[in-house]
Amino acid sequence: MIATHPFGKTFFGRIVLASLAASLLLLPASQTARASRLRAFIALPQDVQAQSEADEARREREQEQREREREREDEKREREQDAREREQDRLDHLQELYDDGREALDDDHYEQAVKKFTELAQMNGPQTDAALYWKAYAENKLGKKAAALATIAEVKSKYAQSRWKKDAEALELEVKQSSGQKPNPDAEPDKDLKAMALRALWQSDAERALPITEKILNGSDSPKYKANVLFVAAQSGSSQAMELLTKTARGQSNPELQRKAIEYLSMFGSDRAHKTLSEVYGSSNDESVKRQIIRSYLLSGDKASLFAAAKNEKNESLRREAIRTLGLTGGTSELEQLYQSETSTDLKREILQAFFLAGDSKRMEQAALNEKDIELRRSAIRNLGLMGHSDLLQSIYAKETDRSLKEEVLNAYFISGNAKGLVAIARAEKDPGLKKKAVEKLSHMGSKEGNDYLMEILEK
Repeated sequence: MIATHPFGKTFFGRIVLASLAASLLLLPASQTARASRLRAFIALPQDVQAQSEADEARREREQEQREREREREDEKREREQDAREREQDRLDHLQELYDDGREALDDDHYEQAVKKFTELAQMNGPQTDAALYWKAYAENKLGKKAAALATIAEVKSKYAQSRWKKDAEALELEVKQSSGQKPNPDAEPDKDLKAMALRALWQSDAERALPITEKILNGSDSPKYKANVLFVAAQSGSSQAMELLTKTARGQSNPELQRKAIEYLSMFGSDRAHKTLSEVYGSSNDESVKRQIIRSYLLSGDKASLFAAAKNEKNESLRREAIRTLGLTGGTSELEQLYQSETSTDLKREILQAFFLAGDSKRMEQAALNEKDIELRRSAIRNLGLMGHSDLLQSIYAKETDRSLKEEVLNAYFISGNAKGLVAIARAEKDPGLKKKAVEKLSHMGSKEGNDYLMEILEK
């Protein structure tokens, strides 16, 4: 074994050290200067080692600081994403309440409708004015005239500029005229019979059918019956029906019928219908109307209009809706153009999600391998896991040096239920932290492959 000096040098090193020391002593200088130089030289190895240790400690602190900053950024992004998801969940719940209330009205379950629309109104969302109108409508059907009038008064006082105000005033007049009269279901005309007669008239004499239909749409019939009558007109395919749908889609009726007219126009597929929808979208400030038009583009497969909305819409929520819908229509070339021109990371992540909806795994692979923005690479890796591309994920993990991306591969395996991939990583991983994360995810999966590997760990 080679003898070592306390300073960490070999025996040969000691000889060299002694020779250099002697040379220093022979240099022309005072005894004090020679002693000082000798002490400095002897201390040199210790100073170098101390400096090296200090540099290593500094690098570790910097690495820890970078990791803390990355964790804070991750937490911030997660909070922002959670906030967006909570807001979307809230909007979805509002829409669900509205749809449930309307369905209850269509089924003549007026007590249930009152309950749903009351809850919706209390949540104070964008549909509050509509909720109050339909609540008053249901209360009137139940014979609760005073309650209906009070609800109508709330619409008129709180939402004086609402498009539901006109309908509320018409309902108010009907309630006052029928005060003191008990509801009599037997006195209701046979709506199905009338609808059949109107359908026949639309097919044979659209000129005569048009004013009758407009009178029904402006009257106090149920929303279900009005929607049915509008659909009967649309089915005729006549120029008069197109005129009626166009007027209704432009907002010359209540918002509920407007959305129905937009839906029916998308079924026409004509140039005039397409032009009308584009004009309504460009002129409307009503988010719900614009959202309905975007959804109508899905029915008609209108990628060009979806691309225009996704590119030019100022409302970010509507842009996201257009991007997602473009993915559902398979508009991958349009999405690629958006992705290349977009500067917002959040919206580029939304476009990647649209590629996922379109089933474009090739584009997802490109983003996972070549995207410069780490956050976008993470999103692509996550989607690849859901798309079942285990081989590519394994390759990314093996070549990747960024720890956050390696962790995202682990998350992708976990989300997709790929225990085999996690076991392979856990077996080969030398980094204790990453190995622990892989084992932790396996412990939550309950798979046979994972449990077998966990048993191996316990038996060691």
